[in-house]
Amino acid sequence: MPQSRTLTQQRAALEQEWARWAIPHAPTPEPVPHTGSERTMLRSEVARSWQRSLTTVDPERRAAPADDAEIAIRWADSPLRAPVTALADELHSITDDSGFTACVTDERGTILWVSGGRVLRRRAEQLNFAPGGRWDEPHMGTNAMSLALCTGQPATVFSAEHLIAALHSWVCYSAPIHAPDGRRLGVIDLSTSWERSHPLALSTVRALATAIRSQLPPDLPAGQSGIRLECLGGARLSRAGCPVRLRPRQLEILTLLALEPDGFTPQRLQTAIYGDRPVGAGTLKADVSHLRHATGGEIASRRYLLTRPISCDAVDLLGALAAGDLAAALRMYRGPLLPGSDTPGIVRWRENLAVRVRTAVLESPRAGHAVQFGIRCPEDVQVHEHALALLRPGDPRRPEVTARLHAALAD
Repeated sequence: MPQSRTLTQQRAALEQEWARWAIPHAPTPEPVPHTGSERTMLRSEVARSWQRSLTTVDPERRAAPADDAEIAIRWADSPLRAPVTALADELHSITDDSGFTACVTDERGTILWVSGGRVLRRRAEQLNFAPGGRWDEPHMGTNAMSLALCTGQPATVFSAEHLIAALHSWVCYSAPIHAPDGRRLGVIDLSTSWERSHPLALSTVRALATAIRSQLPPDLPAGQSGIRLECLGGARLSRAGCPVRLRPRQLEILTLLALEPDGFTPQRLQTAIYGDRPVGAGTLKADVSHLRHATGGEIASRRYLLTRPISCDAVDLLGALAAGDLAAALRMYRGPLLPGSDTPGIVRWRENLAVRVRTAVLESPRAGHAVQFGIRCPEDVQVHEHALALLRPGDPRRPEVTARLHAALAD
C-alpha cells in the first residue's frame, strides 16, 4: 500500500537524518535531481531503491517480517551451506574480532544463517536480523542485502540511507553470491553500528563472497557424473544435488577410488579395506555392486576404478596444495579424512593429507595460515610456535595462540 508521505517528503527526511548521522568516513552521497524545487543528496542507487520500496514498505516498520517456511530445512538443502560451513571459523573470527554480525540469505533475501557476538546479535534480533527474517526490498526497503540482490553488485547502505528508521543506527555491507552458471544464490552481509563502519568492510565482504563461490560445485559439462563426495571432517554423498545414503564401508571404498584414479585390483582393494581380517571376496563385491548402483554405474568391474571422475573435497584439497593455494586448502580442510574410520587404506590417506597440509603450513611465511590450522589441531605445539614466531608484537591473535600453546604443552 502506498505510504501517506510523498517521496519528496521522505527524501527530505532522509537528508536531515543523513546530516545528523554522517561521519567523515561515511559513503559520499551524490546529488540526485527530482521533481520540485528541492535537490537531494541521496546516492542515485539509494534514491531508486527508495522509489521502489515506498510502494510496499512502511518506514516506521520495527522489524523484518518472518518467512513461514521451515528455515532449518531450507538451510540444510541450500547449496551455500557447505561452503559457508567451511568458512565458519573465518566468519566467526571476523565478527568476534571486529564487532560485526554476519548473515547469509537465499536468493529471495530471507536470512538462512547468522553469526556474531552475543551483544550485537541481541540487538540485531530485535530487528529480526535472524534466520527467517525477510530482508528483500518489498519487505524491508533499502538495505545492503536488498540492494545487492536487486543490482547484482556489492553494496553499502549507511545509517539514514536505510528507508526504515529503525535501521538508522546501522551500517551494512553486502555482496551477492553467484553460482558458476551465473544464477544468484543469495548474499553475504556484514553489519554493525554506524560508528564502527570501516572502509575495508566492503572489500572483506567481496572476498567472502568470492571464497564461498569458489567452493560451490562446478556446473556439470556433458559426460560428468554429478556426484559430490565430502569426506573431510565427516562423510556425505550427493548425486545431482540429492543426498545418497551409503553405509560407512561403502563411503570408505568410494573415497579410496576417488583418491586413486588408477584404481585397484580386487585383491589390493580388499587389503586396503579389510587389512588382514578374514573377509570373503563376496562381501567386497556386494559393497562395490551397491556403490555401482548409487553412482549410476560409474565403477569398472575387472579393475575397480571410477570410469568418470567424481567431485570430492579431498581431491580438491590435493589440487589446491599442488597449485600452491594454501588458503584454499585450509578452507577445504574441515578435519581429518573420514575421522571415524579405522580402515587401513583410509588411515594411510588420512595421515598423508594431514602431513601435506601441516608441512605446507610450517613452510608458509603467513601467520594466518598457522593460526587457522592451529584451530583444527589444538594439540600441535610446533604449529602454535610457528604462528607466534610470525605474529608481530601487539597482534590481537597472539593471546589466543599463546593460550593454545600453553594448553598443548600442558597435555
